[in-house]
Amino acid sequence: MNLRSVDLNLLVILDALLDEAHVSRAADRLGLSQPATSSALERCRHLLHDTLLERGKSGMRLTAKAESLREPIKNLLAEVVAVLDPPEIDLTKIKQTVRLIMDDYTAMIIAASLYRDIADRAPGLNLVVQSWHGANEALDGLAKGSVDLAVSVFPKPDVSFQRQDLLYQKYMVAMRKDHPAAGRFCLEEWLAYPHVLVSGRGDTKGALDEALMSLGKERRVGIVVPSFTVVPSLLAASDLIAMVPSLCVPQNGNFAVFEPPVPVEGFMLHIAWHVRRDKDPAVQLVASIIKEKLAKLDGLTGR
Repeated sequence: MNLRSVDLNLLVILDALLDEAHVSRAADRLGLSQPATSSALERCRHLLHDTLLERGKSGMRLTAKAESLREPIKNLLAEVVAVLDPPEIDLTKIKQTVRLIMDDYTAMIIAASLYRDIADRAPGLNLVVQSWHGANEALDGLAKGSVDLAVSVFPKPDVSFQRQDLLYQKYMVAMRKDHPAAGRFCLEEWLAYPHVLVSGRGDTKGALDEALMSLGKERRVGIVVPSFTVVPSLLAASDLIAMVPSLCVPQNGNFAVFEPPVPVEGFMLHIAWHVRRDKDPAVQLVASIIKEKLAKLDGLTGR
């Protein structure tokens, strides 16, 4: 292909079309007229020998080839910006939205101070915090460009992603302070009462159940909830017992907290982004503030 015959501005329009799967929304996003955007779509179809967008039952949808082009086009556009190497941006003048995936308990702990710091350093920066639905979905969002940052437990990613450690989480057992098991806590007392299990997918068993099975033991899960934010109120109003990451241990003094009576491996909490965001000052600012906030909590959660 002769690149001199290709209008590279089409890639910017195509990127918006693939994100929106809608000509009018892509036109609004780019500040173009709908006819101009429709014309660009036709040129892209001719260039790539594919319809790219086709009508489905509930509107337009991407073809298989269009789906395969989403990440490469975003990477290419990011590389073009990096090659041009624009001057350093004054963060106080930046106007941008950063989209972040984070579990709701971590968000509850740091969201207020995170917002204050962002407002002080980059008052024109908007933050959108999206629900966590697993590491794989978070990585998929980073790859597609629908998410800029994600806080989760990630396996070692491929070269498309940057992953950095935030803080180590060990598991702790929590119950109300006057719980019958609190005065003589041990394995048998722990297993004598129903447990809270936190699972966004509604699982009724976890890694702990496998560990107990190897010891010939089992627990009864009394309730499964989708979020750690629900746990303190459940513990306060019942004889339920929960095993939670140290970051999620209630800090108001109304709960008894113990080390698990069986060995339970902890985990490292990570922050990740796609490499195309390496030089995005807004994304890197938010990442640095999150790291600052959680580093301060490291002493509270312990290793």
